[in-house]
Formats: sequence, structure tokens, C-alpha cells
Amino acid sequence: MQVRKHVFLGAESTYEQARAVLLGAGLDVTVCFRPGTREGPCAIRHLSQCLEEYSLDLEADLRSVPFSDLGDIELPLGRVKDALEVIERAVSRLLADQKLPVLLGGEHLVSLPAIRAVFRYYPELVVLHLDAHADLRNEYLGTPYSHATVMRRVAEMLGPGRVYQLGIRSADREELDFARSWTSLHRHEVFRPFQKLRPELEGKPLYLTLDIDVLDPAFAPGVGTPEPGGIAPSELFHFIHALRGLDLVGIDVVEVNPAFDRAGLAPLLAAKAIRECLLIWRAAASW
Repeated sequence: MQVRKHVFLGAESTYEQARAVLLGAGLDVTVCFRPGTREGPCAIRHLSQCLEEYSLDLEADLRSVPFSDLGDIELPLGRVKDALEVIERAVSRLLADQKLPVLLGGEHLVSLPAIRAVFRYYPELVVLHLDAHADLRNEYLGTPYSHATVMRRVAEMLGPGRVYQLGIRSADREELDFARSWTSLHRHEVFRPFQKLRPELEGKPLYLTLDIDVLDPAFAPGVGTPEPGGIAPSELFHFIHALRGLDLVGIDVVEVNPAFDRAGLAPLLAAKAIRECLLIWRAAASW
């Protein structure tokens, strides 16, 4: 197998040929515990080379998916709002060219501009959010724009009942009070609650945001803010496979922090999640 550095496994198509496009967004500014997510996109690409293009579970080959990897977006240093605008413009360009945006983080705040861009194209958008943390604070450490506030900003933008949160095992009382009126929050588990709510998602444009810390730190230690008691990789992949048939219009995988993962477990799991998502999306595509 030929290995190319800094390119995701199987990303052989040109931009013109591609139906899906990977972009790295290594924002690492508002992380409150362990910095290092700026290296997440590169680590995910590197560890993707450990995988086969063929998915045994899906009996499908990544080489059948026309997608490209454009590398990382160049972000202005230390200027959070400017960086968010750059990400939003980049994702908007992909959507204008009728591509599926797949964002590699980077801290979770990168989801906000990506979802904002997708929402403009799909006004009926709903968001599936997998995470250890609710990320529903109104502000954190004095700022309303943080990886701890990102899903509150998303919920406020979309409106009540359009953000579905799975696997949550860390939140404060204020966040839970907000969730009761604004989001559909499910604690600890992912696959079982998803099976129950899946009928609500059918026929709607769906954005998937996957914070890799939804997995237990035993499986994915390389995250910014580890939280014990998470799910196993098998549950994550059962969930992804159960997305088959839904209308995925945007994907991100965030909070991979290779600085705290010498074995590369978190980026490897993130890479496999991306492979499986691309294959699920390809199976449902009408082109």
C-alpha cells in the first residue's frame, strides 16, 4: 500500500471529480485544559494510513467514493472570530460547488461556522451531536465563543428541538436547564437513544458533529478534556452504520489531541469513523 503523508486514506479524486471534500481546521485557542488540537487533522490523516480502504462491516470500498483532501485551512493566529469567518467561507465554497464538507478539528468551536454555512443551504437542518460534554454554557472564561459554548450557539441559531445530543456525561445545572427547552439531550448512551429518535431524522438534512471524547479515555486518551465513563468504539461504529439512509449534508470530527496519545488511538478511531461515514454517505447518494 502506497503511503502519502498528510493526505487521508483513499483521497484520490481531484477537487473537480470529488463529491466530498476533507478540510482541516486546526483551531486551538479556547481549549481550557490541554492544548494540542491544532495537530488533530494531521494526526488523523497520518493514522488513516493504518486502515484498509475496504470496510469489512459495510462490505464497501473507500476507493468507490470520489473525495479529495484539500489539507488544512490557514487560520489567523489568536483571532477567534476571524478564524471562524475563514472556516465559514471555506465551507460555504464547498457547498456552492455541491460538495459534502467533512471538517477535521481542531477544537469543537470549529463546528459553529461550519454548521452556520450548512444551515444557509439547508434551512431545515438538524444536528446530531456526539460528545462527553454538553457544550451548552452561555459563556465560558468570559467569552461566548468557546468549545464549551459551541452547541448553545448552534441551538440558538437553529431554534429549539433541532439539536440532538448523544453520549453526554458532563454538564452543569445551567446547561441542563437550557437543554430541557432547546435540545434533545441523552445521557451516557449513543446507539440505543439514536434508534428511538431515528424516525424523527428521516427526510431531514443532517449534520453530524463527532467529538472524539464521546469515547471513553481508555480507548481514546488523546483528547483535550477527558471524561471517564464513555462509550466503546463498537457502539460508535454501530451508530455510524445505523445512519445508513439518512441525508448527511455535513460532517465534522473534532477534539483529537495527539499530544496526549502516544499510541495514536484517538486519531486512528477518528480516521475510521470518517471512513465509515463516507461509505454510509456514498451508499445513500443519488448521483
